[in-house]
Amino acid sequence: MIPPTGIHQILEACRSKFNLLADAEITLEINPKTVDRKSLLEYRQAGVTRVNIGVQSFNDHHLAFLGRLHDQHDAADAIRWARHAGYDSLGLDLIYGIPGQTTESWLSDLEKALEFMPDHLSCYLLTYEPGTPLHVDLREKKIRKMPEKHAARLFLKTDSHLEKCGYEHYEISNFAGKKNEFAPFARSKHNQKYWNFAHYIGLGPAAHSFNGYERSWNCRSLEEYIRQLALEKRPLAGKETLSRDQQALEAIYLGLRKREGILVESFEKMTGIPFFSTFSEAITPLLKQKMIQVTTESCSLTADGMLFHESICRRIADCVPPL
Repeated sequence: MIPPTGIHQILEACRSKFNLLADAEITLEINPKTVDRKSLLEYRQAGVTRVNIGVQSFNDHHLAFLGRLHDQHDAADAIRWARHAGYDSLGLDLIYGIPGQTTESWLSDLEKALEFMPDHLSCYLLTYEPGTPLHVDLREKKIRKMPEKHAARLFLKTDSHLEKCGYEHYEISNFAGKKNEFAPFARSKHNQKYWNFAHYIGLGPAAHSFNGYERSWNCRSLEEYIRQLALEKRPLAGKETLSRDQQALEAIYLGLRKREGILVESFEKMTGIPFFSTFSEAITPLLKQKMIQVTTESCSLTADGMLFHESICRRIADCVPPL
Protein backbone atom coordinates (compact mmCIF):
# COMPACT_ATOMS: atom_id res chain seq x y z
CA MET A 1 0.00 0.00 0.00
CA ILE A 2 3.04 2.29 0.30
CA PRO A 3 4.06 3.81 -3.06
CA PRO A 4 7.61 3.29 -4.37
CA THR A 5 8.61 6.84 -3.33
CA GLY A 6 7.63 6.01 0.26
CA ILE A 7 9.62 2.77 0.24
CA HIS A 8 12.60 4.67 -1.17
CA GLN A 9 12.37 7.21 1.69
CA ILE A 10 12.16 4.46 4.31
CA LEU A 11 15.15 2.60 2.91
CA GLU A 12 17.21 5.78 2.65
CA ALA A 13 16.41 6.53 6.31
CA CYS A 14 17.50 2.98 7.23
CA ARG A 15 20.77 3.39 5.33
CA SER A 16 21.47 6.67 7.13
CA LYS A 17 20.86 5.17 10.60
CA PHE A 18 22.05 1.57 10.26
CA ASN A 19 25.01 -0.23 8.75
CA LEU A 20 23.21 -2.28 6.12
CA LEU A 21 25.12 -5.18 4.59
CA ALA A 22 25.76 -4.96 0.87
CA ASP A 23 23.78 -8.20 0.36
CA ALA A 24 20.96 -7.33 2.78
CA GLU A 25 17.70 -9.03 1.87
CA ILE A 26 14.98 -6.35 1.62
CA THR A 27 11.56 -7.96 1.28
CA LEU A 28 8.28 -6.32 0.32
CA GLU A 29 4.96 -8.10 0.86
CA ILE A 30 2.55 -7.35 -1.97
CA ASN A 31 -1.06 -7.98 -2.92
CA PRO A 32 -1.46 -8.82 -6.63
CA LYS A 33 -4.23 -6.23 -7.03
CA THR A 34 -2.24 -3.28 -5.66
CA VAL A 35 0.79 -3.38 -8.01
CA ASP A 36 1.43 -3.03 -11.71
CA ARG A 37 4.41 -3.43 -14.05
CA LYS A 38 5.61 0.15 -13.41
CA SER A 39 5.36 0.08 -9.61
CA LEU A 40 7.18 -3.25 -9.37
CA LEU A 41 10.05 -1.84 -11.41
CA GLU A 42 10.12 1.25 -9.19
CA TYR A 43 10.15 -0.82 -5.97
CA ARG A 44 13.16 -2.69 -7.35
CA GLN A 45 14.88 0.60 -8.21
CA ALA A 46 14.14 1.84 -4.68
CA GLY A 47 16.22 -1.02 -3.28
CA VAL A 48 13.79 -3.88 -2.67
CA THR A 49 15.59 -7.15 -3.45
CA ARG A 50 12.84 -9.70 -2.74
CA VAL A 51 9.05 -9.69 -3.17
CA ASN A 52 6.59 -12.00 -1.49
CA ILE A 53 3.26 -12.16 -3.33
CA GLY A 54 0.07 -13.09 -1.48
CA VAL A 55 -1.40 -15.28 -4.22
CA GLN A 56 -3.29 -17.59 -1.76
CA SER A 57 -4.88 -19.54 -4.64
CA PHE A 58 -5.14 -19.73 -8.44
CA ASN A 59 -8.77 -20.81 -8.06
CA ASP A 60 -11.19 -17.86 -8.40
CA HIS A 61 -13.88 -19.63 -6.34
CA HIS A 62 -11.44 -20.05 -3.43
CA LEU A 63 -10.20 -16.46 -3.78
CA ALA A 64 -13.79 -15.20 -3.56
CA PHE A 65 -14.36 -17.32 -0.44
CA LEU A 66 -11.24 -15.78 1.14
CA GLY A 67 -12.48 -12.28 0.29
CA ARG A 68 -9.43 -11.43 -1.82
CA LEU A 69 -9.37 -8.43 -4.14
CA HIS A 70 -7.58 -10.25 -6.95
CA ASP A 71 -8.36 -13.14 -9.30
CA GLN A 72 -6.01 -15.74 -10.76
CA HIS A 73 -5.17 -13.52 -13.74
CA ASP A 74 -4.12 -10.64 -11.46
CA ALA A 75 -1.88 -13.08 -9.56
CA ALA A 76 -0.25 -14.39 -12.72
CA ASP A 77 0.33 -10.84 -14.03
CA ALA A 78 1.93 -9.73 -10.75
CA ILE A 79 4.30 -12.73 -10.79
CA ARG A 80 5.34 -12.11 -14.41
CA TRP A 81 5.86 -8.38 -13.75
CA ALA A 82 7.98 -9.16 -10.69
CA ARG A 83 10.14 -11.54 -12.72
CA HIS A 84 10.55 -8.88 -15.39
CA ALA A 85 11.56 -6.30 -12.76
CA GLY A 86 14.55 -8.47 -11.84
CA TYR A 87 14.20 -9.16 -8.11
CA ASP A 88 16.85 -11.41 -6.61
CA SER A 89 14.19 -13.64 -5.09
CA LEU A 90 10.46 -14.24 -5.60
CA GLY A 91 8.21 -15.82 -2.96
CA LEU A 92 4.58 -16.91 -3.26
CA ASP A 93 2.06 -17.51 -0.45
CA LEU A 94 -0.63 -20.19 -0.84
CA ILE A 95 -3.44 -21.30 1.50
CA TYR A 96 -4.81 -24.82 1.99
CA GLY A 97 -7.57 -26.10 4.25
CA ILE A 98 -10.27 -24.06 2.47
CA PRO A 99 -13.73 -25.65 2.89
CA GLY A 100 -14.55 -27.72 -0.18
CA GLN A 101 -10.93 -27.82 -1.36
CA THR A 102 -10.04 -31.23 -2.78
CA THR A 103 -6.64 -32.85 -3.00
CA GLU A 104 -6.83 -32.34 -6.77
CA SER A 105 -7.64 -28.62 -6.55
CA TRP A 106 -4.81 -28.06 -4.03
CA LEU A 107 -2.30 -29.92 -6.21
CA SER A 108 -3.51 -27.80 -9.13
CA ASP A 109 -2.62 -24.67 -7.11
CA LEU A 110 0.84 -26.05 -6.35
CA GLU A 111 1.43 -26.99 -9.99
CA LYS A 112 0.34 -23.55 -11.20
CA ALA A 113 2.69 -21.92 -8.70
CA LEU A 114 5.56 -24.17 -9.80
CA GLU A 115 5.06 -23.10 -13.42
CA PHE A 116 6.43 -19.70 -12.37
CA MET A 117 9.50 -21.34 -10.76
CA PRO A 118 9.31 -19.34 -7.50
CA ASP A 119 12.40 -19.18 -5.32
CA HIS A 120 10.27 -19.66 -2.23
CA LEU A 121 6.82 -21.02 -1.35
CA SER A 122 4.87 -20.54 1.89
CA CYS A 123 1.90 -22.90 2.29
CA TYR A 124 -0.31 -21.92 5.20
CA LEU A 125 -3.25 -23.76 6.74
CA LEU A 126 -6.33 -21.52 6.72
CA THR A 127 -6.97 -20.01 10.16
CA TYR A 128 -10.10 -18.26 11.36
CA GLU A 129 -8.87 -15.18 13.23
CA PRO A 130 -11.33 -13.64 15.74
CA GLY A 131 -12.93 -10.48 14.38
CA THR A 132 -12.67 -11.50 10.73
CA PRO A 133 -15.71 -12.17 8.48
CA LEU A 134 -14.61 -15.81 8.12
CA HIS A 135 -14.59 -16.26 11.89
CA VAL A 136 -18.08 -14.75 12.13
CA ASP A 137 -19.36 -17.09 9.40
CA LEU A 138 -17.77 -20.06 11.18
CA ARG A 139 -19.32 -19.10 14.52
CA GLU A 140 -22.72 -18.67 12.90
CA LYS A 141 -22.28 -22.06 11.19
CA LYS A 142 -22.57 -20.57 7.70
CA ILE A 143 -19.36 -22.41 6.84
CA ARG A 144 -17.61 -25.49 8.24
CA LYS A 145 -13.91 -26.06 8.78
CA MET A 146 -12.16 -28.62 6.65
CA PRO A 147 -11.94 -31.91 8.63
CA GLU A 148 -8.56 -32.22 10.36
CA LYS A 149 -7.77 -35.55 8.69
CA HIS A 150 -8.21 -34.06 5.22
CA ALA A 151 -6.11 -31.00 6.13
CA ALA A 152 -3.41 -33.39 7.41
CA ARG A 153 -3.47 -35.28 4.10
CA LEU A 154 -3.00 -32.00 2.20
CA PHE A 155 -0.03 -31.07 4.43
CA LEU A 156 1.70 -34.41 3.84
CA LYS A 157 0.93 -34.26 0.11
CA THR A 158 2.48 -30.76 0.01
CA ASP A 159 5.60 -32.00 1.80
CA SER A 160 6.15 -34.96 -0.54
CA HIS A 161 5.20 -33.13 -3.75
CA LEU A 162 7.39 -30.06 -3.23
CA GLU A 163 10.35 -32.10 -1.96
CA LYS A 164 10.03 -34.24 -5.11
CA CYS A 165 10.08 -31.03 -7.18
CA GLY A 166 13.37 -29.93 -5.60
CA TYR A 167 12.16 -27.68 -2.80
CA GLU A 168 13.57 -27.85 0.72
CA HIS A 169 10.92 -28.09 3.46
CA TYR A 170 12.93 -25.99 5.92
CA GLU A 171 10.10 -24.91 8.26
CA ILE A 172 6.57 -26.19 8.89
CA SER A 173 4.98 -23.79 6.38
CA ASN A 174 7.97 -22.82 4.25
CA PHE A 175 9.74 -24.31 1.24
CA ALA A 176 12.90 -22.99 -0.41
CA GLY A 177 13.88 -23.62 -4.01
CA LYS A 178 17.44 -23.95 -5.27
CA LYS A 179 18.86 -21.09 -7.30
CA ASN A 180 20.96 -23.52 -9.33
CA GLU A 181 22.89 -26.74 -8.81
CA PHE A 182 25.66 -24.87 -6.99
CA ALA A 183 23.71 -22.26 -4.99
CA PRO A 184 22.15 -22.84 -1.57
CA PHE A 185 18.40 -23.00 -1.09
CA ALA A 186 16.61 -19.63 -1.22
CA ARG A 187 15.43 -19.53 2.38
CA SER A 188 13.78 -16.33 3.59
CA LYS A 189 16.24 -14.46 5.81
CA HIS A 190 13.57 -12.40 7.55
CA ASN A 191 11.56 -15.51 8.45
CA GLN A 192 14.57 -17.29 9.90
CA LYS A 193 15.56 -14.55 12.33
CA TYR A 194 12.48 -15.14 14.50
CA TRP A 195 13.10 -18.89 14.74
CA ASN A 196 16.83 -18.48 15.45
CA PHE A 197 16.62 -15.92 18.28
CA ALA A 198 18.34 -13.27 16.14
CA HIS A 199 18.12 -9.65 17.29
CA TYR A 200 15.70 -7.45 15.37
CA ILE A 201 14.24 -3.96 15.44
CA GLY A 202 10.54 -3.38 14.79
CA LEU A 203 9.52 0.02 13.41
CA GLY A 204 5.91 1.17 13.21
CA PRO A 205 2.72 0.74 15.27
CA ALA A 206 2.49 -2.64 17.09
CA ALA A 207 5.94 -3.70 15.84
CA HIS A 208 8.05 -5.92 18.11
CA SER A 209 11.79 -5.75 18.83
CA PHE A 210 14.14 -8.28 20.44
CA ASN A 211 17.70 -7.85 21.75
CA GLY A 212 18.43 -11.40 22.86
CA TYR A 213 16.93 -11.26 26.33
CA GLU A 214 14.24 -8.54 26.25
CA ARG A 215 11.24 -8.26 23.95
CA SER A 216 9.45 -4.92 23.51
CA TRP A 217 6.50 -3.76 21.44
CA ASN A 218 5.21 -0.42 20.17
CA CYS A 219 1.76 1.05 20.80
CA ARG A 220 -0.90 -0.09 18.34
CA SER A 221 -2.46 3.33 17.68
CA LEU A 222 -0.94 5.21 14.73
CA GLU A 223 -1.97 8.54 16.29
CA GLU A 224 -0.30 7.71 19.61
CA TYR A 225 2.78 6.40 17.80
CA ILE A 226 3.16 9.73 15.94
CA ARG A 227 2.46 11.74 19.13
CA GLN A 228 5.18 9.94 21.08
CA LEU A 229 7.72 10.46 18.29
CA ALA A 230 6.82 14.16 18.13
CA LEU A 231 7.71 14.31 21.85
CA GLU A 232 11.01 12.56 21.01
CA LYS A 233 9.98 9.51 23.03
CA ARG A 234 10.09 5.83 22.09
CA PRO A 235 6.48 4.80 21.37
CA LEU A 236 6.66 1.71 23.60
CA ALA A 237 3.54 -0.05 24.82
CA GLY A 238 5.37 -2.66 26.89
CA LYS A 239 8.37 -4.94 27.32
CA GLU A 240 9.37 -8.16 29.03
CA THR A 241 12.64 -9.80 30.01
CA LEU A 242 12.63 -13.48 29.13
CA SER A 243 13.21 -15.82 32.08
CA ARG A 244 15.20 -19.03 31.66
CA ASP A 245 11.93 -20.99 31.47
CA GLN A 246 10.55 -18.66 28.80
CA GLN A 247 13.75 -18.99 26.78
CA ALA A 248 13.56 -22.78 27.06
CA LEU A 249 9.89 -22.85 25.99
CA GLU A 250 10.53 -20.58 23.00
CA ALA A 251 13.61 -22.57 21.98
CA ILE A 252 11.48 -25.75 21.98
CA TYR A 253 8.51 -24.28 20.10
CA LEU A 254 10.60 -22.35 17.56
CA GLY A 255 13.31 -24.98 17.18
CA LEU A 256 10.82 -27.72 16.35
CA ARG A 257 9.33 -25.59 13.57
CA LYS A 258 12.62 -25.87 11.65
CA ARG A 259 14.02 -28.66 9.51
CA GLU A 260 17.20 -28.63 11.62
CA GLY A 261 15.15 -28.80 14.81
CA ILE A 262 16.53 -27.90 18.23
CA LEU A 263 20.32 -27.60 18.15
CA VAL A 264 21.34 -29.24 21.42
CA GLU A 265 24.57 -27.32 22.06
CA SER A 266 22.90 -23.92 21.47
CA PHE A 267 19.91 -24.90 23.63
CA GLU A 268 22.12 -25.98 26.55
CA LYS A 269 24.30 -22.89 26.26
CA MET A 270 21.28 -20.57 26.35
CA THR A 271 19.25 -22.29 29.08
CA GLY A 272 21.77 -24.29 31.12
CA ILE A 273 19.43 -27.30 30.83
CA PRO A 274 21.02 -30.64 29.80
CA PHE A 275 18.87 -31.62 26.84
CA PHE A 276 18.82 -35.39 26.52
CA SER A 277 18.82 -36.27 30.21
CA THR A 278 16.03 -33.74 30.84
CA PHE A 279 13.73 -34.62 27.94
CA SER A 280 14.42 -38.32 27.32
CA GLU A 281 11.15 -39.37 29.00
CA ALA A 282 9.14 -37.26 26.52
CA ILE A 283 11.35 -38.00 23.51
CA THR A 284 11.57 -41.81 23.75
CA PRO A 285 7.90 -42.60 22.92
CA LEU A 286 7.93 -39.96 20.15
CA LEU A 287 10.91 -41.71 18.58
CA LYS A 288 9.05 -45.03 18.60
CA GLN A 289 6.05 -43.32 16.96
CA LYS A 290 8.40 -41.81 14.30
CA MET A 291 7.25 -38.31 15.20
CA ILE A 292 10.77 -37.04 15.87
CA GLN A 293 14.31 -37.83 14.83
CA VAL A 294 17.38 -37.38 17.02
CA THR A 295 21.13 -37.13 16.46
CA THR A 296 23.85 -36.23 18.94
CA GLU A 297 23.55 -32.61 17.73
CA SER A 298 19.82 -32.10 17.22
CA CYS A 299 16.21 -33.07 17.81
CA SER A 300 13.73 -32.43 14.98
CA LEU A 301 10.23 -33.34 13.86
CA THR A 302 9.46 -35.70 10.99
CA ALA A 303 6.80 -34.65 8.47
CA ASP A 304 4.25 -36.67 10.47
CA GLY A 305 5.45 -35.02 13.66
CA MET A 306 4.93 -31.56 12.17
CA LEU A 307 1.20 -32.32 12.11
CA PHE A 308 1.30 -32.45 15.92
CA HIS A 309 3.78 -29.63 16.52
CA GLU A 310 1.77 -27.97 19.30
CA SER A 311 1.05 -31.10 21.32
CA ILE A 312 4.60 -32.46 20.93
CA CYS A 313 6.06 -29.15 22.09
CA ARG A 314 3.79 -29.19 25.13
CA ARG A 315 4.89 -32.72 26.05
CA ILE A 316 8.57 -31.78 25.85
CA ALA A 317 8.12 -28.37 27.51
CA ASP A 318 6.35 -30.02 30.47
CA CYS A 319 9.70 -31.62 31.33
CA VAL A 320 11.48 -28.28 31.84
CA PRO A 321 12.69 -28.46 35.46
CA PRO A 322 11.88 -25.59 37.84
CA LEU A 323 14.71 -23.24 38.74
